[in-house]
Amino acid sequence: MRLHWSKLLCQTSNALRRRFATWSRSSSMPHPITVPRLGWSMEEGVFAEWLKAPGELVRSGDLIFLLEGEKAATEIESLDSGYLCIPGDAPQSGATVKVGEVIGFLLTEGETAPTTVGIPPTATTPVAVPQTPESVRRTSSPSSSEINGLEVRCTSTIGNSMSSGPPGMTSPMPRAAGPAARRMARELGIDLNCVVTPDPTGRVLCEDVQRAAFGQGQRTAATGDVTGPIATPRARRRARELGVDWTRLAGTGRNGRIRERDIPVEPIANVANTLSPAAEIPPTEPGRHVPASKLRRIIAQRMSAGVHLAVPVTLSAKIDAESLVAYRERLKTESKNGFVPSYNDILIYHAALTLRELPDLNACWYRDGIHSYDNIHIATAVDTPDGLLAPVVRDADRLALHQIADRTRQLVTQARCGQLSQNQLSGGTFTISNLGMYGIDTFTPVLNLPQAGILGVGRIVEEPVVRNCQLAIGKTMNLSLTFDHRVIDGAPAARWLQRICERLGS
Repeated sequence: MRLHWSKLLCQTSNALRRRFATWSRSSSMPHPITVPRLGWSMEEGVFAEWLKAPGELVRSGDLIFLLEGEKAATEIESLDSGYLCIPGDAPQSGATVKVGEVIGFLLTEGETAPTTVGIPPTATTPVAVPQTPESVRRTSSPSSSEINGLEVRCTSTIGNSMSSGPPGMTSPMPRAAGPAARRMARELGIDLNCVVTPDPTGRVLCEDVQRAAFGQGQRTAATGDVTGPIATPRARRRARELGVDWTRLAGTGRNGRIRERDIPVEPIANVANTLSPAAEIPPTEPGRHVPASKLRRIIAQRMSAGVHLAVPVTLSAKIDAESLVAYRERLKTESKNGFVPSYNDILIYHAALTLRELPDLNACWYRDGIHSYDNIHIATAVDTPDGLLAPVVRDADRLALHQIADRTRQLVTQARCGQLSQNQLSGGTFTISNLGMYGIDTFTPVLNLPQAGILGVGRIVEEPVVRNCQLAIGKTMNLSLTFDHRVIDGAPAARWLQRICERLGS
């Protein structure tokens, strides 16, 4: 008898596998091309151009279109393969597009080209329901089949519904859920069959029940229609770790599914809620109001985050800049091509070496712990006609001074011409902000999260100094180090500032 049941179970499993394979092949549908999230606070971008022609074969990893994000233009690579289809109502060059918006499709051979970029029909989801006498008479239908007393049907319901059944059924199949989720549902009076879960397996978790209890993520029991977005398990886990409400995010996956990359690195939305317009003090006098540009809003968000998401502390020190000035004068005489490294280049060089010697500042606060970076990438603040940008000199501790000078000169030129890529603006582990050329002596720089340190540089000024107990006129410069007290304490931060002062003064 045991052998008979084992053989029967094996036959049923094989039959189900064949049926689902047939269903999978028959339910093929175009792959939507969606707008990805390029930055941690990006909600929309500007579509620049297609990098492939309509009908051209696109392979996974190919660059497919150009997107202008918060501060730079980025070439977007394809996640799937297929023939490019651009419907007539697809965004044109210069159009504003939202994160997760469908702008085109990738087709396989034989697929019908969509005529619009509107959300395509959702894929059918296989649902297993007990067979009834009425359904037995329909087993010859191509949309359903009987396998040993089990009817496999396809329903167009999105999500993980197990409540669909043939006409006449009044009780849905029980949803998969853990004991804690079932207990919570009983205590809150929530029907598990009406709870939406982004888990692809359909398993209901406690957080799904909580959302349903507060009126989010529910489906109507009669129709099974889903309200609310769908997220992958990794995306939900990352959102939970960062304290981000993923149900408010736009997904870039198929059918709007939220992927891990859609979760912001920092919960900037929490800061925006804390500093809501309702809490702002209105103007006291009439005047002219100019809406902020996209870049200005991004700068405002990042500066607010640097103050409210970190614990910033600023240390200041004055250095004897006589040796620094003499060193640059020597570089001028030794220059063969007429190009001389700037004071900023020298600061980047010595800051990188100091970070390699004392690496505590080359870190960030992440997941209730300290994440220490393996590489040293120095961002340098650049004033542009559009606003503040901070391009990154990568592996600065491995570069000679003239190499740093070449790279910064190129980055500054690109920044002021609006030609920086997203890659050139991301990945910095420490920032230098130099306002000395504007006659500023000292200031308090704001952290550029998730970095734990930023060095503010003032002007070189002639003033009375004491050398060997004698009063003289010397050259001095102020340095201001702002650090995240969550990552590093005051004493090691002071030692770092002391060390770079020694380097610059020697």
